[in-house]
Amino acid sequence: MTTFGQRIRELRQAKGWTLRELAPKVGVGFTYLSKVETSRLDFGDYPSEALIHRLAEALDADEEELLILADKVPKVIRQRIRQKPEAFLRLAQLDD
Repeated sequence: MTTFGQRIRELRQAKGWTLRELAPKVGVGFTYLSKVETSRLDFGDYPSEALIHRLAEALDADEEELLILADKVPKVIRQRIRQKPEAFLRLAQLDD
């Protein structure tokens, strides 16, 4: 299974960008992006939804895919869960 960091690296490399080239486009330091790509972030340092949005825009990526890989629930799904929590609870109980 691909991790969030691995996917960011794949997308960045597909653009032919270095960490130093991507960092200013999304407003963070290149050392932080290196930690993102190598999954070496401390708990409190995980990317925010705002940063994931900027990464998706800069890398022409699917924002919802990146949110899910970062263990964040996309807004559209959160809204649906609030509307029909019982349906999502039943879904969560299904076997693969």
